[in-house]
Amino acid sequence: MSEYEHADEPVRGLPGHLPAGEHILWQGAPDWRTLARTALHTHLVGGYFGLLAVWNVGSGLASGKSVGQAVTAGVLTLAAGAAAIALLTLYAWLAARSTVYTMTNKRFVLRHGVALSKCFNIPYGAVASAGLKLDGQGVGDIPLGLAGDVKIAYPHLWPHVRPWSFVNPQPMMRALPDAAAVAERLSLQLQRAAAAADRPFVAEPARQPTRPTTAASGSAASGGQPAAA
Repeated sequence: MSEYEHADEPVRGLPGHLPAGEHILWQGAPDWRTLARTALHTHLVGGYFGLLAVWNVGSGLASGKSVGQAVTAGVLTLAAGAAAIALLTLYAWLAARSTVYTMTNKRFVLRHGVALSKCFNIPYGAVASAGLKLDGQGVGDIPLGLAGDVKIAYPHLWPHVRPWSFVNPQPMMRALPDAAAVAERLSLQLQRAAAAADRPFVAEPARQPTRPTTAASGSAASGGQPAAA
């Protein structure tokens, strides 16, 4: 892991120039709307404050407060909820803008960090498994299970980490538009690395929406690419 400022990048998303024989295959970033919903759970926060507002209005009326006082308490609760959602959404937007996922012909590179940039270089040979999880719009997550003793601390990766993988944190390309096509390209590189090292590569069972929306998302379960987180 390395830490640096974006302005110091010789190549966008990378801490240094690529060595001879290595080249960029793809770069991308999370969709901030999906990141806000899936990583920061803005919909759950909104639901919580909505229920809390209803509770405050009901409890206010039950305790003898006037309708105006009870409604005011509910409105203030909703305003607090709106402020919380706005802050979470702003963070998701900043996180998406500061994140670059890079695939070269030799490694995966994760650069992220709103206040301080972190960069993780993960050679394909250090990846033991991969997955793909798609939503109904084709936006998805691609987690990478690391091989052997290779570990990166969960807090260093968040929010670009598989949820609840505290013991063995798994870096994850999160809220990725057109995730199926990216997974297919990544799968090819991982299979080549596994073949060169004479070891197996594990593609996890697919998790997809119950109703396929595109031909690309439908192909995720066919075994031609990593599937499912």
